[in-house]
Amino acid sequence: MLSQYTIADLAVFIVYAMLLGITGYWFNRKANSGNDYFLGGNAMPMWVVAISVLATSQSAATFLGGPDQGYRGDLTYLASNLGAIIAALCVSYVLIPRFYHANVYTVYELLEQRFGSGAKQKAGALYLFGRLLASGARLYMAALAVSMILFGNIATSSVISATVLIALCGLLYTVYGGIRSVIYSDAVQCFVYVSAAIGVITWLLMSMPASFEQIVDALQNPAPGATSKLTLFDWRLDFSSAGVFNMWSVFTGFVLLNIAAFGLDQDMTQRVLTCKNAKEGSKAMLLSVFLVIPVMALFIFIGLLLFVYYERPDLMMSTADGTPVPTFAGETVTIFMYYVLTDIPSGLKAWVTIGIIAAALSTLNSGLNSMASVIVKDFVQPMLSTTPDERTAVRQGQWAMMIVAILLALVACLCFYWQQYTEMPLLQFALSVMVFSYSGLLGVYITALFTQRGSARSISAALIVGFLVPLALQPYVMSMWIPTDSITSIGFTWQLLIGTVASTLVCLAGKSDDAKRIVADTKQTVS
Repeated sequence: MLSQYTIADLAVFIVYAMLLGITGYWFNRKANSGNDYFLGGNAMPMWVVAISVLATSQSAATFLGGPDQGYRGDLTYLASNLGAIIAALCVSYVLIPRFYHANVYTVYELLEQRFGSGAKQKAGALYLFGRLLASGARLYMAALAVSMILFGNIATSSVISATVLIALCGLLYTVYGGIRSVIYSDAVQCFVYVSAAIGVITWLLMSMPASFEQIVDALQNPAPGATSKLTLFDWRLDFSSAGVFNMWSVFTGFVLLNIAAFGLDQDMTQRVLTCKNAKEGSKAMLLSVFLVIPVMALFIFIGLLLFVYYERPDLMMSTADGTPVPTFAGETVTIFMYYVLTDIPSGLKAWVTIGIIAAALSTLNSGLNSMASVIVKDFVQPMLSTTPDERTAVRQGQWAMMIVAILLALVACLCFYWQQYTEMPLLQFALSVMVFSYSGLLGVYITALFTQRGSARSISAALIVGFLVPLALQPYVMSMWIPTDSITSIGFTWQLLIGTVASTLVCLAGKSDDAKRIVADTKQTVS
């Protein structure tokens, strides 16, 4: 364990451990009320919230999946930020002002004002299901890296041990201070893993004997007949998983994906609600989207450089039959981990390792408080039918956070087995799992915000349809209802688009309960 690290590396680890201890103590000042624990007293600085949203949307998925995308693919994933910008503008001008005006703790309380408490709880339950899958997938990705760092492999026992370790550290770091601890710790961890990425790029460029022009040429011509790895905009119409980052997908599915992520997912929206007003919250949202672009580019660029480093021995002045790049259970993302553990010098190796751990903690922390807030505000307190005192509200949040940490660890272990049976790259895997929840939520909110239709019954049906449609489009489910030779791979963004259209139509089929009451009152008056 840790045998590949030197004294210099261990010294860096000690400094980081001290930083974690100091910041953990400072940020975990005890919350005094439910508003303080879940919304930071609506006093969080805009720029810190923006960085926290950035860290939440990136974290381990980008740290590990970004280099994988660059190594195996091109720059088209970077173009998906155009969809994110459009989505952030929509959320900033339509949803965030409504959340602040309604003075809500969770985004699903907005549905309660239109359709009753049942709608709020159904939407909250679907969010919890999807967020457990999505955050569990990201925790699994982080556990893969930590397992290789600590144990040198990704055997089942090693990954499970790493998962438990990350979950425990993340819980202890945030359980007392609530959302304030999460936001400030996100800012610290974001600085750590971004600086680590810059360090990797700097060392890669320094260690390559090829000139920058030769590197660019190698990326533009990766193989005879192959497309350039510097391709940014892909205008081919491809509905399969291979075409999920083309521009048609960016302006449809990715816009919907980011509207759901920024406006309907408590994981990110809760951070925006900690600002002092809707204007500051909207600024934080938009700033975070523009900050994502250079951060994402850093990690994809690492993958592009690793492609040259390992696939072009002529430029590296080495032989092609040198030490092979190992794979761990077929996980090609570990090519980045292999580089970190074997080719980076002491000191920098430790800092990059710390960056991976920081991304892992950010991954976990981002889901703990948001899911705890939904459990407490949308389920526990309504069930108790009493308004708890402030001390009890904080205690309820802490217990809910502990339960969420355990559930996330269990889902991460499940993802270890799930991902072994699919060839989907880790970045797409992490992005796609929320489709099962987002489809139904988008259909319900489109109906609630822009029409006068919808009822408690049609909301239930829409949420179910929004889950079942993407499920029916999975290859392993398609085999149950269509011939094997007719099965086709459909990208997750297109699954989201189809699921959203279906759930919206189902929700629109319901007649507004308000309209029903007006008709009933009119009939009673006439009689």
